[in-house]
Amino acid sequence: MTNTTMELEKLDLTPEKLLLNETDSKSKNGSTTVMRLENLSKKYGKHLAVDSVNIEVHEGETIGLVGPNGAGKTTTIKMIAKLIRATSGKILVLNKHGELQELNGDDKDLIKFGFLIDQPFFYDMTAYQILRYFARAQNYPKKKINERIDILLRLFKLSDWKHEKVKTFSKGMRQKLGIIQAILVDPQIIILDEPQTGLDPKARIEIRRIIRALQKQGKTIFLASHMLYEISEVCDKIALINHGKIIAFDTIDNLEKNLKEKELHCQLLHPISQENLEMTITNLTNRLKPYLNNQTGEKDSKKAIKYNSGNQSLRIYYDGKKESRGDILEILMAELTSNNKVISFSQPRTSKLEQIYLEMVGLDDEPRKNIKKEVK
Repeated sequence: MTNTTMELEKLDLTPEKLLLNETDSKSKNGSTTVMRLENLSKKYGKHLAVDSVNIEVHEGETIGLVGPNGAGKTTTIKMIAKLIRATSGKILVLNKHGELQELNGDDKDLIKFGFLIDQPFFYDMTAYQILRYFARAQNYPKKKINERIDILLRLFKLSDWKHEKVKTFSKGMRQKLGIIQAILVDPQIIILDEPQTGLDPKARIEIRRIIRALQKQGKTIFLASHMLYEISEVCDKIALINHGKIIAFDTIDNLEKNLKEKELHCQLLHPISQENLEMTITNLTNRLKPYLNNQTGEKDSKKAIKYNSGNQSLRIYYDGKKESRGDILEILMAELTSNNKVISFSQPRTSKLEQIYLEMVGLDDEPRKNIKKEVK
């Protein structure tokens, strides 16, 4: 084994090095801005796909761009990759002289980027041929290309397919090849658009491990996805985008602090009769008032308890305090008659990021209208 190979195995994420020790990680300066989007917009005719997006990315950060389909995630990434031109605004990127430089036609002094975007491969070429082509096109040292390709193919468990044509690959294998291409030349900024698409659960876990190892190397990662668990596992900050606008950009912890509501579900043995429903809800609201979510104001206090006649359950929006849950259960047990016992009491198994997402993004207005029409 050559010294170069040994160096690459340590640096380039061989399976044995996936979980690097802290002493192996590269130093990073979290105060250095490596990319900044300033009032970035993209318009298609009258449709504003991306609307005045402002995001600042620091060295070593992993930023998650989260939003529903059609929110503007891929359009934003394609503008960064220069696959489409912005209608207005700027993309500033760190150059080799330590200065922010506007992304334009002359980018030879910029730090290296790696991209995973939904793009066609040359399906009649082999995995090795494609990777070699991209490595040479990006001026990766010729003497290191073969070793680099071998290491990454082994890491992504594609070594046995090195000389097979890509048209014989499954969707998941092509996705892995796309991620390899994105990190092939050891870029400082890695842009990944929906990296988990087409992967089975085991492969998704492997990709998350690789992303963590890239983080330990000090890489800056910009990750667009609608898979909330993926985002919560690897990202330092998330940018929530909807209808082309950034509606929140912060750490998950900080966003969690601003959650307006916490829910409890109470399953009842029997339904509440229609004639007793209003009185029951009023009594429960009065008894539970100290624990209910009152951020919406005194006038909306009755909305803190909702009854679902379809599944005989109560939904209670409370203050989110752990100690409140026990008190709420005791009051429910005392208030509800023996003919209407509580048979289960729980907090919904929704991740905190899902709560943030649903609260800030919510359901699209149009689908809601369609649902109402169908019910009628």
